[in-house]
Amino acid sequence: MTRPDILFIMTDQQRFDTIAALGNSHIYTPNMDRLVRRGISFSNAYATCPVCVAARYTIRTGCEPATTRVFSNAKANAVAGQAIEMEARCGPFLGRTMSRLGYRTFGVGKFHTNPWNEDLGFETLWRCEETYHPPNREGDDYGSWLAREHSEFDFLEQPMGERTEMFYIPQRSPLPANLGGEWWTADRTIEEIAKSDDSRPFFGFVSFVGPHPPLAPPIPFNRMYNPDRMPEPVLGKIEEDHLDEEIPFMRHAIWADAIKPALTKIVKARYYGEITYLDYCLGRILDAVETRPNSENVLICFFADHGDLLGDHHGWQKQNFFESACRVPLLLSWPTALPAGSERTDFISLADLFGIATGAADVCEMREGIDVLKMLRGECAPRQHLTGMVEVPGSHDFKIMVLTDEWKYIFMANGGREQLFNRKNDPNELSNCVSSSSAIRSDLYALAVKACRIPGATDAIDGNELRAFPFRQRPPIRIYQFDRSRGVIGFPDKPQDALKTFDHATLRSLE
Repeated sequence: MTRPDILFIMTDQQRFDTIAALGNSHIYTPNMDRLVRRGISFSNAYATCPVCVAARYTIRTGCEPATTRVFSNAKANAVAGQAIEMEARCGPFLGRTMSRLGYRTFGVGKFHTNPWNEDLGFETLWRCEETYHPPNREGDDYGSWLAREHSEFDFLEQPMGERTEMFYIPQRSPLPANLGGEWWTADRTIEEIAKSDDSRPFFGFVSFVGPHPPLAPPIPFNRMYNPDRMPEPVLGKIEEDHLDEEIPFMRHAIWADAIKPALTKIVKARYYGEITYLDYCLGRILDAVETRPNSENVLICFFADHGDLLGDHHGWQKQNFFESACRVPLLLSWPTALPAGSERTDFISLADLFGIATGAADVCEMREGIDVLKMLRGECAPRQHLTGMVEVPGSHDFKIMVLTDEWKYIFMANGGREQLFNRKNDPNELSNCVSSSSAIRSDLYALAVKACRIPGATDAIDGNELRAFPFRQRPPIRIYQFDRSRGVIGFPDKPQDALKTFDHATLRSLE
């Protein structure tokens, strides 16, 4: 078989339960539904470290957090015996690897690297990041394009929506739909797909910013969903929901403590609007794929980096192991090689994506994932369990999760707190079974200890036990997310100080 063209399409902060064809009757996603019909839907796909930067390094290296040493949005230092540099430790990034395997490689969209301009190994790279870096926007291809081609909008400090105290406040995009970052990302992808001056197959990595907050869909996607028709959040007892101290801490930090029940449903309506806008842009990409003469031999993998509590469990954001935060949609289609319209319940980690790409290229390199394509052919067994880690092992905030077909176990070093949920009988994770199912708890605890006996994670254990610390509640903070590329770093000490950077000449030019 001729090697396929390969297109990876990633969304940011999209929950697993946001695709109409997979059971959500409240949302309109005709193009994600196309991908469901085109291939295989994995119902047990997980971000083993559900936070942006950590998940992205797992995807681009094929290695889990203990090896990448990225357990949050910051990098931890390598441990003794590990190479200092990421690619020396993990191997070449996915883009560089696919280039070496003879593919024409391109990346488009948000990559959230650290440093922001890190070399990812793609032959062509178009960046559309969610925030800009000092001293200007020139390093961001979308930001510089918008300023150059549509200067009438260059006054906007945050063209993708206001952040800080507005992070989860429903908004409308200040831009028309065809000038938004998602549309621009689709445009660049379509151009790359259409290139015909290279005989090599392509590997494209497309990374949308949405539906990551702020939730600011453009017209008409901002008014597609009636909040009164939105599903209610999943809420347990708040003392149980907030056993993970990260959840109330983050709720305050990103100003979500202002969100009351009625507003929660308005937020979800805008979140769904973001997803449908993204879906519309996805459809334009799928149309471009289908115009190719070899469209049946294009492998498409659609997935998210993590989810969002979105009010579930009295919380917001990610970086925890409730299903809403760590379980992700994952659709895999390749008409010439894989069955259409089927579902699999096997455990999938984002680390497996590396092997999917390289395996389709005939040189499978699994690293720390499993060979999903071989598994689908019945040539290797699926996982019996899956583990995940958040925050640095050995730290106060370290957490570990163990998943089996029936159970989910979560251990939090902060206070040695534990949760155990029966995945079959309690899919909403409302009843903690740690006390009532002590034998199950002990078995999964032992698996968690075993998972930490690897380089990069051993600090999480002390002998045969997971390291625990006296419970602490962090002092509340607020996260400020202003446009630093324009020198704005926070609220002024005096309201009138904001006028010092007020551009009267620009304002007059708009009159």
